[in-house]
Amino acid sequence: MGFVPTMGALHEGHLSLMRRSKRLCDRIVVSIFVNPTQFAANEDLSAYPRPLSTDLQACKRENVDLVFTPTVDVIYPEGFEMTIKVGRLGELWEGRSRPGHFDGVATVVLKLFTIVAPDVAIFGQKDYQQSVIIRRMVLDLNLPVRIVVAPTVRESDGLALSSRNVYLDHLSREAATGIHQALIWAKSAVRKGVTRPGQLNGKMKRMIEKGGCFSLDYIGFCDPSTLQPLKSARPPLAILIAAKCLTPGPAMNRRYIDNVIIH
Repeated sequence: MGFVPTMGALHEGHLSLMRRSKRLCDRIVVSIFVNPTQFAANEDLSAYPRPLSTDLQACKRENVDLVFTPTVDVIYPEGFEMTIKVGRLGELWEGRSRPGHFDGVATVVLKLFTIVAPDVAIFGQKDYQQSVIIRRMVLDLNLPVRIVVAPTVRESDGLALSSRNVYLDHLSREAATGIHQALIWAKSAVRKGVTRPGQLNGKMKRMIEKGGCFSLDYIGFCDPSTLQPLKSARPPLAILIAAKCLTPGPAMNRRYIDNVIIH
């Protein structure tokens, strides 16, 4: 049994995970659950898109065997207390900007694994830190689940697919491509021997913030397995980026993330 956990608002990235699961497994389960415990106090849980009817139609077209759509009181019943504390991995990068986020992610994923009991679970590389944390949880807690991380699916201009992309207007949508362009430039520079993060960081920041539509949150040069920051940008290397949209409108203050792994 293969399993694709999602928060809905399904796009081609999610569908690619379903197809990967179908190739690996006999049956596939998809969950759709907007998990409240992974939203920080300053994040608008109520604004998260929930097009359930459209999502169910997409799952049907992909020949999903079962869609699990629990309510909050099913996952977090009255009196619920036990949670996962991720620790150091959850305090870096995204965790620094979103305190408690990965504790909520790990808790709900563990609960979903327990309910669904999959043999294989598929995650996307776009949420790279999340995938590292889930792998660590499976190892540390001896969970009988194989974790597969599938490549990020992108628009034709390189922008990583995300449910947040629908909020971008024309100007900010065009500017958002600077995130991927900065990663591609950094990958090329590292291949050419540029190994000082400071040398890379400055130009990447300018590429992302050009035009004033985005403000850089962080650029992380880190070990792909431990996520620990590296003093030298030598492979193996993970470069993680998060940027916040500044354009007035629905996208304002929403965060956009991406990454590249260099072996």
